[in-house]
Amino acid sequence: MNIEFLITSLIVVASPGTGALVTLAAGLSRGARASVVAALGCTLGIVPHMLAAITGLAALLHASALAFEAIKYAGVAYLVYMAWMTLKVDGPLKIEPDGADRSDGEVIHRAILVNLLNPKLSIFFFAFLPQFVDRGEARPTLLMLELSLVFMAMTFAVFVAYGVFAASVRDRVLSRPGVLKWMRRGFAAAFVGLGVKLALVHR
Repeated sequence: MNIEFLITSLIVVASPGTGALVTLAAGLSRGARASVVAALGCTLGIVPHMLAAITGLAALLHASALAFEAIKYAGVAYLVYMAWMTLKVDGPLKIEPDGADRSDGEVIHRAILVNLLNPKLSIFFFAFLPQFVDRGEARPTLLMLELSLVFMAMTFAVFVAYGVFAASVRDRVLSRPGVLKWMRRGFAAAFVGLGVKLALVHR
């Protein structure tokens, strides 16, 4: 396994995104179990992006400089937008009241939808992933599938860690509104940083 791929994947997974925020919010709102269910849903939401990459859309973007740049700057715009939205009380890191209980199915459905519409994943699979498949690779489809499954496993593990940690400090965070405010600011800053990193990526 390419160590550079593992490092890049970890950076992308650990960097804040809508999926991570949904998992954190689930942990803060309803505890550790809800955060694990949300993490599972977010991981399943990766599958459509993976299938799109494996079926050739990523290769098309890899070959077309114009398409690559369009996707890249759309991703930058999305990350800046997410930075702005995260600062809002009713944004992605919204904490639901204790009475707002959800079934596992509802949590998974919402989490899948969130990551299905997550441009950060599209950027990863269309812009980053093809860079780790050599043009002379004998079995490019199999390699992309293997890399994608590693990315999914990493996503689930990191999101569970986020969610369980959020659940463990739930009472402290909810009793101190200032902590949540600084969390929102920290995530917003990370979104901006990831946007700058993406803007500097070249094919």
